[in-house]
Amino acid sequence: MVTGARRRLGALLAVLVAALGLVLGGATAASAHATLEQTDPERNSVVATAPAAVTLTFSEGVSLSPDSVRVLDPQGNAVDDGKPGHVDGRDTTARVGLRANLGNGTYTVAWRAVSEDSHPIGGAFTFSVGAPSDTSVNAAAVQGAKADGAVAFAYGTARTVAYTAFALLAGAAAFVIVVWPGGAAVRGVQRLLMSAWVALLLSTWAVLMLRGPYERGTGLGQTFDLSLVRATLDERIGTALAARMLLLAAAGVFLSLLVGQLGQQQPAPAPVDAAPDEDADPEEAELRRLERAAAERPQRDTRLGLGLAGLALALALSATWVGADHSAVGIQVALALPLAALHLLAMAGWLGGLAVLALGLRRGLTAAAVDRFSRLAFWLVAVLVVTGAYQSWRGLGSWSALVDTEYGRLLLIKVGCVAAMLGVAWISRAWTARLRTADEPARAGTATDTRTDTDLDADTDADATGAADTADADPERAAQLARQRALRDRARGERAAAGSPARAGLRRSVLVETAVAVLVLVVTTMLTNSPPGRVAQAVADAPAASAPSAGASAVPGRTQELKLPYDTGGRTPNAKGTATVTVNPVATGPNAVTLKLVDGAGQPVEVPEVELAFTLPDRDLGPLPVTLRAEGAGSWTGTAQLPLNGVWVVSVTVRSSDIDQVTATQQLKVGP
Repeated sequence: MVTGARRRLGALLAVLVAALGLVLGGATAASAHATLEQTDPERNSVVATAPAAVTLTFSEGVSLSPDSVRVLDPQGNAVDDGKPGHVDGRDTTARVGLRANLGNGTYTVAWRAVSEDSHPIGGAFTFSVGAPSDTSVNAAAVQGAKADGAVAFAYGTARTVAYTAFALLAGAAAFVIVVWPGGAAVRGVQRLLMSAWVALLLSTWAVLMLRGPYERGTGLGQTFDLSLVRATLDERIGTALAARMLLLAAAGVFLSLLVGQLGQQQPAPAPVDAAPDEDADPEEAELRRLERAAAERPQRDTRLGLGLAGLALALALSATWVGADHSAVGIQVALALPLAALHLLAMAGWLGGLAVLALGLRRGLTAAAVDRFSRLAFWLVAVLVVTGAYQSWRGLGSWSALVDTEYGRLLLIKVGCVAAMLGVAWISRAWTARLRTADEPARAGTATDTRTDTDLDADTDADATGAADTADADPERAAQLARQRALRDRARGERAAAGSPARAGLRRSVLVETAVAVLVLVVTTMLTNSPPGRVAQAVADAPAASAPSAGASAVPGRTQELKLPYDTGGRTPNAKGTATVTVNPVATGPNAVTLKLVDGAGQPVEVPEVELAFTLPDRDLGPLPVTLRAEGAGSWTGTAQLPLNGVWVVSVTVRSSDIDQVTATQQLKVGP
């Protein structure tokens, strides 16, 4: 039987190694949560002619679906070809073609993709052909950056259940192997292990089915769409979920070995009133010690084998989270992956151990076992603090992100919950010390109570026998004896359940500690669904960074500089360069304007003709030309009269030869 168990353990380890390689094999370095870095046409820009395609460039690789990039005209009609793809195989890009002969006006681009850390991202922007126009499209409504509310709730709940179930499963199994082997034979512990395994299996399946609707922002009706499931399996997170399902099959075998082997190898308990014989022969005492060690050796070997298999299984299961989340991308991936796994395993050991401890305190768990778990919990907490501090530094990026980002605020809540757990844990350690001190007197009292109960049983049984002989003569006496026996049995059960005051106090403290630990897991799930602080700040800064190239708003009364690249298509050295328009003070009324032309090397260039004009499309005003005066090579000055506030279109027309000419445009906001 032992040989068969070892063979099954060997096969189990082989499955774990294969699944671990499958999950971690695709973990590559990137920046967590992709951000949109560049667009063509540029965001909020005005182009002279309609482009043939729209191209997006991201900070990291993204995966695309058939509706990842949509382009809508001013009336809300789709004008893209519905075939988004990567440019030249580069997964950091997305391009979709546009229909020919597009009219003038403002077009809306709505995009949605999945970044390498498995999180869906999305957004929207506009560009205009010819001149801006009114549009019936609400960019915020079509961007699809958020999942359906019901789907998001179900998906988040399933992920929370998965985290909690894993913690209970891994931690409870570790507690049984390391601290309390006898717990494998306790029904309550067996039910806890099986319930955690079933919950993890069902929640993993739910995450797999809900992932597609969650990514694409559809409703619960698409949960069983097999095409979405297939698309999910092609992603990093789909690979991790598939590996987790495989590992859970191996976990079922592991649980059967754990309960079957440890549950059947429990040594017979020593007599309650047994005491060491001080006058015993030393040789006889040594012989008894050797016999006891020989009897316990099979269980030690079994615990060692189960411990190694359980550790490998727990590591592989933790990899299905850390290999497809924030830890798999960003800075220092090689260090972040193992530390994230240690963080998750330490939390599992703490939470699952607390759950079994709460059960064991009602079933005669010894003070020595409680003390062993208390020492183990100290090291688990130390690992949690160290790895948690590293993850916080890696995710935040700056102190301001603690209060300025959702990730930082959730992290503060988690830190507060962990601090509360540590406070309750300190109280639990105090109760543990009291339990250790009261263990011997309590054991002696239990022995006395047992002997007293035995005497009572004998007396009651004798009375019952006599009552049975005279039942016909005195049935009232027989009923009285039956009530006494029932009351005695009830009191004995309540006394056994309550135990000593120290045991009852420790049990209450452990239950509170477990409840706070579950809250920590809920917050952890929310953290994994939120972009890290450093990424959230990068996203917030992105529009400001791209504003000048997109004709961003200027602060009234200050100078605004616009750069307009141009290319006339000619072959002369001055055919391609950059026009820089400086407007001062960017307000209604007269504005001093400077225009400079430079080539690709930044040197001033001369052209046969250059024109500058301002147009306010919303009021159908313009173009208002600016009279330019030459101020040296490639430089002109003038005055622009801007009578109204609004978004003006600045146009620079450059003619490099008799037949080569182009007009470059840019937006300039005047007023609030």
